[in-house]
Amino acid sequence: MARRPRIHFPGALYHVITRGNRRQGIFLDEKDLEKFLAYIVDYKSRHSFHLYAYALMKNHLHLLVEVEETPLSKIMQSLLFRYTRYFNRRYGEVGHLFQGRYKAIVCDKDAYLLELVRYIHLNPVRAKIVNMPEDYGWTGHLSYLGRGRNDLIDEGFMLDQLSRDISLARRRYRQFVWEGIASGHQEKYYEVKDQRYLGEDSFINQIEVGRNKPESWVYDVPLEAISQEVSRVTGITEERLYSGTRDREGARGRGLVAYLAKTVSNYMVKDIASHFKRSPVTIGEAIIKVEDILKSDSSFEKELTRMGENLIQGRKRKYRISVA
Repeated sequence: MARRPRIHFPGALYHVITRGNRRQGIFLDEKDLEKFLAYIVDYKSRHSFHLYAYALMKNHLHLLVEVEETPLSKIMQSLLFRYTRYFNRRYGEVGHLFQGRYKAIVCDKDAYLLELVRYIHLNPVRAKIVNMPEDYGWTGHLSYLGRGRNDLIDEGFMLDQLSRDISLARRRYRQFVWEGIASGHQEKYYEVKDQRYLGEDSFINQIEVGRNKPESWVYDVPLEAISQEVSRVTGITEERLYSGTRDREGARGRGLVAYLAKTVSNYMVKDIASHFKRSPVTIGEAIIKVEDILKSDSSFEKELTRMGENLIQGRKRKYRISVA
């Protein structure tokens, strides 16, 4: 089967996996490991990507990367080439260090971020190198506990999902990781769709539709403007949209705002939730309800499409989903 082209868009989250050529070692001592991490720090400063997790093992590595404007392909090609050059010079080797093309799985950040951070950081435990993740120094795990280097892992986003109190968030993170130790290898994180996606069909369809339609761009639309449009079309007042009470119509309206915010402007669920002072889980469930209705109600789909068209009129384009 032919390899599928890489997908790129700002905010894309990738689980990157690469191995040594013919399963050879790629990190032979601590100097190699330090050098690779130094290169990551360097490229983070150049390309402004986010690193949420990593695990450096003797003959393979895992990275959990969220990109901005620079495509992952450019970052990884530069990183792996630079490290290969270092490795070959140090050990008097020639040729390829890494096995073919690295694997890059586009992941649904809202659904899988926490689980993937845990899964990647438990690699040394599953490999029986250590009994506890704290005992291995070459993953991002210690950074989430406040004991790692502060220029490598972007732990703030995930810890915010656990608590606004940093100490409590770190304790909850540690417990969350410990609870995953007994799970062992999880094949579900490798059972990707179309050779490159980890997520539900709605997540994949959103990417594919945006990529295949030249006119489909992501636009810079404030959440306030989206709320106003939903209020105008549905008759749900903005007061009900922003109300802190458990109002069914208000919840329905927030679901519409959240859906449009993601599809028109690619807002993160966390940011939408913060805007409405709701939990990310609540907003995520509201979006799923909208998607379920869309599957069976063509008139509802047309109404949402019209709202989306109204919102982008005269708005500045941010970017479009593309192949990279």
